[in-house]
Amino acid sequence: MANLNFKHLRYFWMVAKAGSIARASERLHLTPQSISGQLREFEEALGVQLLRRAGRGLELTEAGQRILGYAEQIFSLGEEMLAALRDTTQSQTVTFRVGIADSVPKMVAYRLVEPSLRLDEPVKLICREGSLANLLGELAVHRLDMVIADRPVPENLNVRAYTHFLGASGVSILGAKTLVDKSSPSFPQGLDGAPFLMPGAEVALHARLLRWFEAERLSPRIVGEFDDSALMLAFGQAGAGFFAAPTAIERQLVRQHELVVVGHIESVRDQIYAITNERKLSHPIIAAVCRFAQHDIFGAATPAAPHRTRQRSSSG
Repeated sequence: MANLNFKHLRYFWMVAKAGSIARASERLHLTPQSISGQLREFEEALGVQLLRRAGRGLELTEAGQRILGYAEQIFSLGEEMLAALRDTTQSQTVTFRVGIADSVPKMVAYRLVEPSLRLDEPVKLICREGSLANLLGELAVHRLDMVIADRPVPENLNVRAYTHFLGASGVSILGAKTLVDKSSPSFPQGLDGAPFLMPGAEVALHARLLRWFEAERLSPRIVGEFDDSALMLAFGQAGAGFFAAPTAIERQLVRQHELVVVGHIESVRDQIYAITNERKLSHPIIAAVCRFAQHDIFGAATPAAPHRTRQRSSSG
């Protein structure tokens, strides 16, 4: 193919977004037959099948998914160009799209991403939240620039992406003051039989906490498991149970949510990663965020003085 037919590409993009030729024809004000003919010409020119029948609708082939990713970028840039022409004050603004896995504490995510708004170059920040698998799918088709997660790219996901380690923090055990006041004063023994809020089974910290409980011969009463860290925090603040959070954000949690620190677990590490499409971080905003995380967040994480804590070394 000597040249790319952008009209054909736009028709394909609209059909892929609409999910059917009929719905796309309504938006494009063209007959379904006309669009079908244009799509056939596009597939013949590319030499690949882009769409196939799936029940009463259409689904993308693997080649179609790849082409859709490029189309999203092309037409997104086109829309940004038109917006910039309409508003010259936005002509220098760079859009930075970040996916944040549900399992990442929201305060950690904020501290990681917020420095992007303080760069010399104006940045428009777009944050998406969801499961790691869904976010990596968005990254694969270039709808996101970076994903923040608590684990590297899972081996069972066929996604071409690169994992960049940002840092690790010890874990703090916190609870509402009402819960702490009526619990055993010792740590970690006081957790035995106490109500505890666990991160969900898909959260990396889940297995590490279970191993630590076993090593310490502790059997807390698990009253809930939460995939979403913000929801777990809400239950913890209400006094439903003790919970674990990265020591890197301990001070902010204590100050903003009136929580009490009951102990620290240095042998359990909460790890944070940036996942990108780049092996080397050439994207200036991503590179700046990663540098800040490694030097200013995790490099300077120090715990606050715990409340009623008697720490003993863990064998796990």
